[in-house]
Amino acid sequence: MTSTRKGIERRLWNKALALSAVMLLSACTNLRGTGDLGVVIERASGRVQVIEHSTHSRLATVDGLGDLSHASVVYSRDGRFAYVFGRDGGLSKVDLLRGRLVKRVLQAGNSIGGAVSQDGRLLAVSNYEPGGVRVFDAATLAPVADIPALDGRGNASKVVGLVDAPGNRFVFSLYDAGEIWIADLSIPAAPRLTKYTDVGRQPYDALITPDGRYYVAGLFGEDGMALVDLWHPERGVRRVLDDYGRGEQKLPVYKMPHLEGWAIAGEYAFVPAVGQHAVLVIDRREWRQIARIPVHGQPVFVMGRPDGRQVWVNFAHPHNDTLQVIDVDTLQIAKTLRPGKAVLHMEFTPRGEALWVSVRDEDRVDVYDTRSFERLAALPAAKPSGIFFTARAHRIGL
Repeated sequence: MTSTRKGIERRLWNKALALSAVMLLSACTNLRGTGDLGVVIERASGRVQVIEHSTHSRLATVDGLGDLSHASVVYSRDGRFAYVFGRDGGLSKVDLLRGRLVKRVLQAGNSIGGAVSQDGRLLAVSNYEPGGVRVFDAATLAPVADIPALDGRGNASKVVGLVDAPGNRFVFSLYDAGEIWIADLSIPAAPRLTKYTDVGRQPYDALITPDGRYYVAGLFGEDGMALVDLWHPERGVRRVLDDYGRGEQKLPVYKMPHLEGWAIAGEYAFVPAVGQHAVLVIDRREWRQIARIPVHGQPVFVMGRPDGRQVWVNFAHPHNDTLQVIDVDTLQIAKTLRPGKAVLHMEFTPRGEALWVSVRDEDRVDVYDTRSFERLAALPAAKPSGIFFTARAHRIGL
């Protein structure tokens, strides 16, 4: 081989290496993580905004998600994919990094929420119509299992309060039947069911504590709550907080409070009083009320900052233009804010330095500093409701 040919080949090789380096550098500059991403539901438009909470910015919008009037969202294990549960029974998989809809299936006639299994492989969806729970492969959205919600006489029931629990289990309540079920999906195609009957009339919503131990269902048809200790499911259902509810006065309830938004701070839970202008403080060791904090209106979400020092509260109509902040140390109102008409949802950034707030009737999402209470940003959004950050991927029950 001549020296001239060797020189040409060397130059070509060097050019190829340089081009590869440029391509690699370009790819690296386009790579990013998902830890500071999330979505905002635009309920009237059937779409979501993909947002970044580090810079308070919108990255993309994704259309074609159907009826999002009561939508909720969970995330894949790596935080890349958002699973959106629509009111029309739609289950949509959204790629946050590419800002596009990957797949959408109509799995029922009317659904209200879902959950991801502990190992991230399964999605469970709770349904009003035709009732029951349907389970899907999280990667492909292919059906895996169908769990009809039938009472002892074969009557179908709406399913509410679906959460994930440790051990690849899902826990949910049957609204019409007054039951709580645990579905163990260790073998996905053959769920093992544990059923608790006669837990109370019309369980309307539920939560699981952040450690995954207690499942608590609120009752619409009577006062009190039903609690299952998932460490000891053999102990059955325990009735707690027997005076929690509308009481003998049967107060008007403009919007039922969401139990998922309970604030857990140390040994205490802060819960919205049903139909009353109050937040109740519950001792979680004994599940009894120890304090009552007067607030601006009927609470809907009562949410704790991640460090447990503050609790933020929003309210039902006609007081839904207001937010109040409770100082957990003193159990006093520390701040009252009025972002605007129809404050529907709130979401803390993972470490709690900021709170994102949807202001539906003013087509806006606000971002507040949780120390100074200063508004940091305002983003346009068409009738926004739920706000969901990818940090939920690593929390039980969210």
